[in-house]
Amino acid sequence: MSTGRVLMANKSGSYVIKLTGDVRMTLCTTLDTCLKNMVEDPTFTSVIVDLSDAEGIDSTSLGLLAKISRLATPVMGHVPTLISSRADITRIVETMGFRDRVFVIVPNADVDARDALSEQSEEPLDEWSAHERVLEAHKILMSLNDQNRQTFRELVECMENQPH
Repeated sequence: MSTGRVLMANKSGSYVIKLTGDVRMTLCTTLDTCLKNMVEDPTFTSVIVDLSDAEGIDSTSLGLLAKISRLATPVMGHVPTLISSRADITRIVETMGFRDRVFVIVPNADVDARDALSEQSEEPLDEWSAHERVLEAHKILMSLNDQNRQTFRELVECMENQPH
């Protein structure tokens, strides 16, 4: 699998976040910064998340995708679109409870800003911020459904009980 990358484009407040390769928690600071920049943009109106070139995605990254939806949905007035053309990735996001509640999942879509995608530089990840982002991401996943709550309960409890 190729190393994960985060690409982003903004065309008049319409954002595209494209994740490629093997998307792991090492990208969580980069993803969080993209999200922060997007929601703080006064012109922000929409976001599409494109996973069509993702080869794998871990639970921390999935939690951050759910966070994107959580913050974008009130601004947009509807859930964002997630492009997933790979059956294995689509199965993972559906298993997490993303379909219709978190994202509208489509196999492909015309995206205006796709030509303007630029790679976001990977931001360093210190132990404390990694811990906080992993914990937050899994709490968000737990809030989506009972299956996720059971799956991630022990991990979250363990992380919450770790001394900082």
